Amino acid sequence: MTRGRFITFEGGEGAGKSTQARLLVERLQALGISVVLTREPGGSEGAEALRSLLVIGDADRWTPTAETLLMYAGRSDHLTRLIRPALEAGTWIVCDRFSDSTRAYQGAGGGVSPAFIEAIEDEVVGSDKPDLTLVFDMPVEIGLERAFGRDMFEARFESKGLAFHQRLRDAFLAIARDEPGRCALIDASGTLDEVAAQVWSTVAERLDLEP
Repeated sequence: MTRGRFITFEGGEGAGKSTQARLLVERLQALGISVVLTREPGGSEGAEALRSLLVIGDADRWTPTAETLLMYAGRSDHLTRLIRPALEAGTWIVCDRFSDSTRAYQGAGGGVSPAFIEAIEDEVVGSDKPDLTLVFDMPVEIGLERAFGRDMFEARFESKGLAFHQRLRDAFLAIARDEPGRCALIDASGTLDEVAAQVWSTVAERLDLEP
């Protein structure tokens, strides 16, 4: 059986990743592809329990190192219980955030050592890295304005301040630049339809699908 493909959506707050991930899943399903939409933090029962600890509360609820450990605890459960079995069964995975968010948020944003993150990454994720990562980019001020227009129940990271979010943007741009074989940069500042067209053309080209 052919292994499924693993697509991740990354980027700063308010970039529209979640909406575009749903639209991509619908388009893949229309082609008859078996696909699961999931998210991080979360995606499995155990990881969803950890999500509430991570995204709710004061900005300084956790140290960046504690956040990193919690993120990878959830990621380990997510991979073991959902992602790996689905991929092995031939099902595609579309995931709203994955390891690059830890590199950006806890690494560049929070100051956790890249070597520390990579050591845990090697142990938890191993070879199960995404086939394609779509990095959504837009000016930080616009993204935060969009984000603060949403339900703010899960707003712990949004509240960390402009400088923090600028570090995130810089980190995501660096990831896209440094790993062009895996990553593709998406201009998230357009209309919903314009961004969806970018997403689909990129996925179709990179994963050899009919446009």
